[in-house]
Amino acid sequence: MCPNSDHSHPIAVTVDDHAAPGAAPDATLIEELVVANQILFDQGVVDAFGHISVRHDKRPDRFLLARNMAPGQVTAADIVEFTLDGDPVNANGRRVYLERFIHGEIFRKRPDVMAVVHSHSHAIVPLTVVKGVRLQAIFHMAGFVGQGAPVFEIRDAGGDGTDLLISSPMLGAALAQHFDGHDIVLMRGHGSTVVGGSIRQAVYRAIYAELNARYQIEAMRMGEVTYLTEAESRACVANVEPQVQRPWDLWVEQARAKRRLDR
Repeated sequence: MCPNSDHSHPIAVTVDDHAAPGAAPDATLIEELVVANQILFDQGVVDAFGHISVRHDKRPDRFLLARNMAPGQVTAADIVEFTLDGDPVNANGRRVYLERFIHGEIFRKRPDVMAVVHSHSHAIVPLTVVKGVRLQAIFHMAGFVGQGAPVFEIRDAGGDGTDLLISSPMLGAALAQHFDGHDIVLMRGHGSTVVGGSIRQAVYRAIYAELNARYQIEAMRMGEVTYLTEAESRACVANVEPQVQRPWDLWVEQARAKRRLDR
């Protein structure tokens, strides 16, 4: 990999394509990934920054991720195929996300993961930097958060002079280690990364992680907080998350309606 950095765009790089594209992914998977980008923007989880990926449906050793751009503007033509090493195979000279290593290394570490969302959602970031306070499941829609989301400290892997970005396979692998037994990991001074067994589950979790953080911060202002127990968290994941289709349908309609109004 020989990235040619552009100092005016430090989170975007141009990387030569490696290998050859595999069998084309299903068009419906591409469309769902596009819609997921729009939903995450519409729901305030991402803004101009952040990204979502999905494992290739025909090549589990590859994944799909948009080229470097704002999530709310992603179209099917912007989706790029990558190896788990973070090498694009069909970028054709387009800039790609510097932090694509988040996705590749998590897919490598967790074969059960089918989609990854990385964001800097506003209520999450404060909980990455306050010592002695961890993001914990506070209501039934966020059982996946569990009894304390781990916080990735990039200084442990990259020293105290990084820009906090996951800009190499080494840093991606260090982050991925925190996903043993966890489906969300906070990143100190940066944001969070959430995984799921599908695009829809990952989007659901990213949205409700942000809501859980808001509720938790507000509750802590009022007094001692009662969090979900481990057993409650497991029961909520088992019994609430299978209903992901209900909010997904609503979020799709909201995102599409917003785009019709914006035209």
